[in-house]
Amino acid sequence: MKTGYIVFAHGSRLEQANEQVRAAARAMAAAGGFDRVEVAFLDCTPPDLLSAVGRLVEGGVGRVVIIPYFLTLGRHAAEDLPRIAEEAARLHPHVKIEITETLDGHPALGRILLERALQ
Repeated sequence: MKTGYIVFAHGSRLEQANEQVRAAARAMAAAGGFDRVEVAFLDCTPPDLLSAVGRLVEGGVGRVVIIPYFLTLGRHAAEDLPRIAEEAARLHPHVKIEITETLDGHPALGRILLERALQ
C-alpha cells in the first residue's frame, strides 16, 4: 500500500511563514526518501487538508499520515484536525488516514531551544 504524508500547519497571511512549512516538508521528504508529501493549511492559504488528501488519493495512495506542524496540542490540533480528518475519511472510505502527535514533548525541542539560547 502506498503511503502519502501531509504536513498540516495553521497557515499565515505572511507567505514567508507558509514557505517555511513547505521547506520543512521538503526536508522531511528528502531525509525520509518520501515521494508523496503534501503541505496543507487550516487557514489563510491553500491548499486545505481535504484538497491535500484528495491529491494524494488521486496519486494512488491507500494510507495518509497527517503530521501536525504544531508545537502543542491546542484547539486546532485537538479539535479541528480530527474533525477534518474524519471528513476526509468519509470522502475516501478506502483510504486509511492517521494523525501523528504534535511536536510537543519531542526530545529535539529541548536541544533546539538550547541552540537558540546559545546563539
